[in-house]
Amino acid sequence: MTRPPTAAQRRVIDTADPVTGRLKGTETQLAALVGRGLAFRHPRPPHDHFLTPAGHRIREQATATPEPAGDTATATGVFTARVGGEEEIPDAGPSRVREVHSAWQGLLELRRMTNPDGATDRPCGWERTHLVQAAALALEAAGHHPAGQDTEGYRVRATPQPEAVAVRAPDGETLRACAATLERAGWQAGEHTDPRTRARYLLASPRRT
Repeated sequence: MTRPPTAAQRRVIDTADPVTGRLKGTETQLAALVGRGLAFRHPRPPHDHFLTPAGHRIREQATATPEPAGDTATATGVFTARVGGEEEIPDAGPSRVREVHSAWQGLLELRRMTNPDGATDRPCGWERTHLVQAAALALEAAGHHPAGQDTEGYRVRATPQPEAVAVRAPDGETLRACAATLERAGWQAGEHTDPRTRARYLLASPRRT
């Protein structure tokens, strides 16, 4: 891509589904994005269009702009899974439950549409490039409670390993429950001991087969 997308194309990119990257636009707009390498047309019916990794990067650059006030996830309209320990905590009411459910169903659809064999029981490419968000979404969608400023719960954090996240929980029972959830969601999860604190934690990575 040598030229930035046009204003109309940016609107199509910016309104893409935040999880699946599914696009809505005219055939001309979608074809132009495909030509620029920012989108692809899925080969199976209904032949929807989705953002490529390059398209996702453009969308994320736009939504990463700091907002003057309020919760960024709400202000930009971008869904963000709870990783635990956030300062700005979204409303935990019925609307949040619906958003989480919708995001998880969207992620399963993205797996179906982008995994070569259409498998939904195995993480897809988007999850491998958004490890913390993907693991946190699997946990939140299964009903686990993220840690708050004054409440205990899971915490998902990046690690130096290229395809692994660390999941911490307040006790062994919760940690094992998180491991079971991640394994059902297509992750590999094993317990480890922090050499400094001696606390147990999970090291989880997306399963490939």
